[in-house]
Amino acid sequence: MTTKLTIRRPDDWHLHLRDGAMLAAVLPETARHFARAIIMPNLVPPVVTGAQAAAYRDRILAALPDGMSFEPLMTLYLTEDTDPQDVAQAAASGLVRAVKLYPAGATTNSASGVRDFDRVRDVLEKMAEIGLPLCVHGEVTDPEIDIFDREAAFIDRVLDPIRRATPGLRVVMEHVTTADAVAYVRSAENDLGATITAHHLVINRNHILVGGIKPHYYCLPVAKRETHRKALVEAATSGDARFFLGTDSAPHTDANKESACGCAGCFTATNTLSVLAEVFDRQGALDRLEAFASLNGPAFYRLPPNDDKVTLTKGAPVTYPAKIETGDGPVTVFDPGFPLHWSVT
Repeated sequence: MTTKLTIRRPDDWHLHLRDGAMLAAVLPETARHFARAIIMPNLVPPVVTGAQAAAYRDRILAALPDGMSFEPLMTLYLTEDTDPQDVAQAAASGLVRAVKLYPAGATTNSASGVRDFDRVRDVLEKMAEIGLPLCVHGEVTDPEIDIFDREAAFIDRVLDPIRRATPGLRVVMEHVTTADAVAYVRSAENDLGATITAHHLVINRNHILVGGIKPHYYCLPVAKRETHRKALVEAATSGDARFFLGTDSAPHTDANKESACGCAGCFTATNTLSVLAEVFDRQGALDRLEAFASLNGPAFYRLPPNDDKVTLTKGAPVTYPAKIETGDGPVTVFDPGFPLHWSVT
């Protein structure tokens, strides 16, 4: 029985750090374990230009505690007014590693997202030309589509047409939640990958709704049926290089989560690696954890894997703080609902 596992230091290919006091409080929770992260641009106002991305990167690095090593990989928020040349220049400089597509109204701070996809065609074509990945929040926002069907509908209505119309466009389906998305990624010959979160490997929609509403399990895309959770676990633990870790760790204060209209997001940065080790251990797939957390993502983004290592050790249950205190208020750490026996050193 394996009780110790050493892997290359992992990266997080989908992370929300926010700004200001929240940024200062949550950044150490990621930097403690992760070497790099793709930083989401949905601030208020959003990060839509190369200059704004550079300024945000400076704020992140200024908030990094002394002695911690972390590289923020910046993204731009795609709008119908995005300038293809600005995108190309930001990518050529090494500052920007991807562009993020939010369908307007799909999730937190997505009001500036895309409604008419024809209006971003020139940006997508430029990205295909230079090899810059498009990260997609894969849900339609049509009120007639059930919230549990919005990912599958997005694939048929939006993503597949975009990919067919833009050969060579490299796409990451972020935080996939369905067997439909897993199958679609596996059907692609190239240029398509997907991130999977730790919390979607653990919870299904019952966790949110049974026995009372659990606001700290509410996220978007919302957790689906148990059959979909099992499909995600199989994909993550399979060793398939098209699937890699993106935590979508999304801090909201308790006041904003525990309200009549609570915000979507699970804050998982603190304990993601312990959760993953538990999931992979249960599947008898600890030998594939390094690929999912540390190798597949860099390969898709055409970056080298990290040279330094982390070690996970199995023993008595690990104690993590229930909350992270921030200048904006407390943020609850994701509770997987079972003991975590793997600690990180």
